[in-house]
Amino acid sequence: MLTSYNGWPASKDQAEIGVKAYKVEGTNLKLRCAEKVAPLLINFAKEFNELIEPLEGGGLDDWGYCYRMVRGTTDKLSNHSSGTAIDLNATKHPLAKVGTFEASKVPMIRALAKKYGLAWGGDYKNRKDEMHFEISIGPAKVAELITKLGLEKSE
Repeated sequence: MLTSYNGWPASKDQAEIGVKAYKVEGTNLKLRCAEKVAPLLINFAKEFNELIEPLEGGGLDDWGYCYRMVRGTTDKLSNHSSGTAIDLNATKHPLAKVGTFEASKVPMIRALAKKYGLAWGGDYKNRKDEMHFEISIGPAKVAELITKLGLEKSE
């Protein structure tokens, strides 16, 4: 099976890798992500909505699963292809733009990302992607973290 850039199983067939739509509590938003990581991504999005900024949920503003290559490559599957990445409030935080969040919010973004085992695109060394959050740990650590945080499977 193919894998995305972070090593998770990726497929054009969402069902093959357990991708489903999950409601983000406190919003009207549903995000498509892999079942194994959904508790982390969906609870991160919930806290992002509460602590960082409201999730607007407009067209092409927030998303998860999308089978595609990393932008600008022809040989690296995006982590969206495995349902292990989400983009939040994309129109407010466009690709390659820096400083789109209030500076006072950045430490909380990093703390939330760390809490949920995520990497934040705002910390990328080359092209920044402040809308982007992705699972940065493997399956065993994901399962361990879900248990540690007391998260139930998101529906």
